[in-house]
Amino acid sequence: MNYAPKDLKFNGEERFIKLANGETIRVIKTGQGAPLLLMHTIRTQIEFFSEMIPFYAKNYTVYAVDLPGHGLSSINKSINYDEPYLRNALIEVINQLGLNNLTLVGESIGATLALTIAATLPEKIKQVFAVNTYDYETRYADGIRRGNFIANFILWNYSIPVHGAIFAALENRFFLSLVMNGGVTNIKRIPTWLMKLFDQTGHRPGYKFLGRNLLKNWRSWSKASELYAQVKCPVILVYGEFDWSTQQERSRTLNQLPAATLQTIAGAGHFLSIDNPEALKLVFK
Repeated sequence: MNYAPKDLKFNGEERFIKLANGETIRVIKTGQGAPLLLMHTIRTQIEFFSEMIPFYAKNYTVYAVDLPGHGLSSINKSINYDEPYLRNALIEVINQLGLNNLTLVGESIGATLALTIAATLPEKIKQVFAVNTYDYETRYADGIRRGNFIANFILWNYSIPVHGAIFAALENRFFLSLVMNGGVTNIKRIPTWLMKLFDQTGHRPGYKFLGRNLLKNWRSWSKASELYAQVKCPVILVYGEFDWSTQQERSRTLNQLPAATLQTIAGAGHFLSIDNPEALKLVFK
């Protein structure tokens, strides 16, 4: 990686979990205490949580994962990266690591996965912290397109067959920054080193396929909420005041979960662990 070690605020044991289908999932383990599985947002990776991992590691053994196809996890163009695939891959990781009495923390699609995993593995999950759940898609990349005009324009182009693949190939750090700006209240809150890393990752072989395939499966993220009624453990839903979801969509998610409470963080957007990590930490105390 091209960023200096001083930029990263955590370290730990890195390993790659091999799934039954031969794909690999990158995991970084750090901290001590009961286990906590940490899942990031769309188009990011473990380092997205640079500010939050040291905080979680004070009280938990943190297992931070690069979601399938993301970060340094493997990419396979024969795989359909919908919500069920990501969920089942992470369940396999949980089982291989032998995790029980597990706290799940996720942001955006990571939050939706935390809830569907909890619904599927109720005997293993102790509690869920779901930050800005991504469970309200009504069209291709609906959530991201709500961020700003630039995001809407770029993702609309991505959605067009053939043309979209060409347009996606033109992605650079400048355009990625404009899109991510739609998820924070101030673009200066996204560290330069982190944007460089996201850009570097975006040039991995197959990554453009991964991004478009994930977005093509937008219906699976809305459908995921059908599992929420099966979640038995306590859930804390956390939303940034300016998250992409509407108040009606937040209330719907809350009402679908049997044992959930909702907290809103003022003056924060979708990428909450970057936009206002200090306020997010208060939710966990």
